[in-house]
Amino acid sequence: MEFDLLGSLSPRGSGAPPAGPDTPQCSRKGCRQDAAWQIRWNNPRIHAPERRKTWLACPEHREDLEEFLRARGFWKDTVPLDGAAPADTARDGEG
Repeated sequence: MEFDLLGSLSPRGSGAPPAGPDTPQCSRKGCRQDAAWQIRWNNPRIHAPERRKTWLACPEHREDLEEFLRARGFWKDTVPLDGAAPADTARDGEG
């Protein structure tokens, strides 16, 4: 048996990515609901201004996650996961 340090987390030669959910899931701890929203943010102390990190949110946890990021000045905007909603659905970030 060969030992492959870089590939030691998966069987050698399998080529298959680790198993994960079939659909994107909410980023809220403990929630496994399907995501419907992308909440885009950055931490200005460590990220370049144009960089966006993304949390996914189900409809139930969207506001909670946005509020958490707003309180820290990290929230930039929220857009539908599919990106196909009308412009009035997305929320633009503030400064």
